[in-house]
Amino acid sequence: MVERYNPNAIEKKWQKIWEEEKTFKTVMDKSKEKFYALVEFPYPSGAGLHVGHPRSYTALDVVSRKRRMQDQVVLYPMGFDAFGLPTENFAIKNKIHPRIVTEQNIENFTKQLKSIGFSFDWDRVIDTTQPDYYKWTQWIFIQMFKKGLAYKKEYPINWCPNDKVGLSNEEVVNGHCERCGAKVEHRVRNQWMLKITEYADRLIDDLDLVDYLPHIKQQQINWIGRSKGAEINFSIKNHDEKLTVYTTRPDTIYGSTYMVIAPEHKIIDILKDEIENYDEVLKYKDLANKKSDFERGEMNKDKTGVELKGVKAINPLTNEEIPVWISDYVMVTYGTGAIMAVPAHDTRDYEFAKKFNLPIVEVVSGGNVENEAYTDTQTGTMINSGILDGLEVKDAKEKIIKYIEENGLGEKKTNFKLRDWVFSRQRYWGEPIPMVYCEEHGWNPIDEKELPLLLPEVENYEPTDDGSSPLSTIPEFVNTTCPICGGPAHRETDTMPQWAGSSWYYLRYMDPNNQDALVGKDEVEYFSPIDWYNGGNEHTTLHLLYSRFWHKFLYDIGVVPTKEPYMKRTSHGMILGENNEKMSKSRGNVVNPDDIVENYGADTLRTYEMFISEFDKSVPWSDESLVGVRKYLDRVWRLQDILVKGNEYSSDMEVLINQTIKKVTDDYESMKFNTAISQLMILLNSFTKKGQINKKELETYLILLNPCAPHLTEEIWQILGHKTQMANANIWPTFDESKLTSDMVEIPVQVNGKVRGKIEVSKDASKEEIIEKSQQEENVKAFLAGKNVRKVIFVPGKILNIVAN
Repeated sequence: MVERYNPNAIEKKWQKIWEEEKTFKTVMDKSKEKFYALVEFPYPSGAGLHVGHPRSYTALDVVSRKRRMQDQVVLYPMGFDAFGLPTENFAIKNKIHPRIVTEQNIENFTKQLKSIGFSFDWDRVIDTTQPDYYKWTQWIFIQMFKKGLAYKKEYPINWCPNDKVGLSNEEVVNGHCERCGAKVEHRVRNQWMLKITEYADRLIDDLDLVDYLPHIKQQQINWIGRSKGAEINFSIKNHDEKLTVYTTRPDTIYGSTYMVIAPEHKIIDILKDEIENYDEVLKYKDLANKKSDFERGEMNKDKTGVELKGVKAINPLTNEEIPVWISDYVMVTYGTGAIMAVPAHDTRDYEFAKKFNLPIVEVVSGGNVENEAYTDTQTGTMINSGILDGLEVKDAKEKIIKYIEENGLGEKKTNFKLRDWVFSRQRYWGEPIPMVYCEEHGWNPIDEKELPLLLPEVENYEPTDDGSSPLSTIPEFVNTTCPICGGPAHRETDTMPQWAGSSWYYLRYMDPNNQDALVGKDEVEYFSPIDWYNGGNEHTTLHLLYSRFWHKFLYDIGVVPTKEPYMKRTSHGMILGENNEKMSKSRGNVVNPDDIVENYGADTLRTYEMFISEFDKSVPWSDESLVGVRKYLDRVWRLQDILVKGNEYSSDMEVLINQTIKKVTDDYESMKFNTAISQLMILLNSFTKKGQINKKELETYLILLNPCAPHLTEEIWQILGHKTQMANANIWPTFDESKLTSDMVEIPVQVNGKVRGKIEVSKDASKEEIIEKSQQEENVKAFLAGKNVRKVIFVPGKILNIVAN
């Protein structure tokens, strides 16, 4: 009998060996195929890892370990996305410098990750808060500025009055700050912007080049929101000003009976002398600014608005005067900030028109919102539409666009929901933006030789009451000289958003210590592109979009050799608490992986997280299932008790073994980890039932299980006499196609309708041979003893029933 399975001792032993021998160090070898596996690097919070984090890491660790055993050069790196608001808030609350907090958290995360046995190359660790990293984040920003992709603009932001910070739309939940719960306001600030819209078409079109899960591609497409239509100019009565609208339905222009503009639209100030109720308009504008974009865009909310009395627009096709309103359901950040309202064919316009008693004119037959049969107006015949009467919608669109272009009323236009990226944060804990302002020369980047522009030490990290960054209170940082004329100038005091560093981190992993470039030419050409990127569903929209944008820019300036950074992008489901809710401290359902490793072993945690369910599905944690996986690994350990000699697969096991090799190999690559492990359990049961396993069979079993349970399998591998680790040996088994099906079939044998035994016979065996063999089966013989066989019923390949009395 082998000694009891002791995962704590085994796992500490192998983790020490891996660290000392740098087992997973990646070395370029151009004679070999490379495999670059990437997982989203974590934000090192004070809470440390919970058991949801390792799910993604283990999945690609499984694939990476398999690929190493297939003789590929594997790059599987890890780092820390460490700038951001949570650390800064913790530092403010506890009077600790964010750098100290970050270092403590990274140390804890690293210890936890190593305890689970991930095969990361720890020599390539990056930390976005280190100056030798953010030097290159700043360098990329400067190149964007030089190419006109970084610019300053007055822009409305979501403002959290509690955290005193601007929030992106995704950080606002039901009108409140997702971090602190405070009600969000709207403020206008002079912000740095990145012109991601310049890449909007390519960000959609180049999705044809990559292998993303369908829903991930669709999320990208939906967020960019490309639509084709027209921009049309509506004149203002008795004024030279025009209101330009963007519409995907220019064919419905005859049904436009009023206009609506965003409360922030610049024309309000231009026409203030004509607006008879200007004070009422300003009051409404102030109320709208206190609402989040979510609240303003909510379809079901009660429509509100104020007419600009004294102002009329002219419908360019009907030449009728129509009223102009402001309403918060129109956003200045989408389209032109103005719409031509067609209430007969748009639900929101219809609700607005009904509330304020505005005209409703049907222009697509049968498509009126009031019509019970109404679904959409993408098809139908035009009515009440002048030059378009009688045309189908498709033809009407083409005709009206041609008409407005020929008559100088507008132009054909492709529009996007995507907005330029607000890149400023009024906080301390972020990358300093390397820009300087001089009255004579405006904004200019610092000399690249001065990079990195270091984040200065400060005593107070609190944002100022007016929302400015804490850096604005440091004269020695703010006051500088203009890089153009040498005259007095001031630095930008906003910092970059947390997503700056995470937009290009995958490149730095390729060459983390390069002091002369963000990545070396040889390294980026060898390791590009990332072969497989896995992360959470919550990051498959914006983070993915931003990093694809940065990559395309770097491609355009010759830094990277590929148009897309990631060839494959997958996502995983969450591990929920046992109460089926998202794990969080407030819910009291967080499971600490340290406890699982201590009490059950890292291999149990790893194998359980791969076995728990389909990888892309969310699933509640289950201690009971965890115990079941631990028992399975105990049984694998005890295979040593039934080990016999043999360097070839046993004839009675070779079909199942070859089937298992094929299934496990395929399932690991298709992220069907749960069914791969199920197959290994089936094979284990067969060995256990047989009561023996030979050396060749055990070695194959260990190799197939190794990616999930590397410590256990390395230990048994060593016990079998191997001097080299499994981890980097070219040993992954291949299956024999001819051995995937057996020449033998198993046939149940019934006596008087009840199964009394089973026999294994050749597929080609005759009925007589099968009957003869069935009567030799010990259990069947016992039930036939003293009886006369009256009849034999045989269904070929399925069953044999002997009738006797």
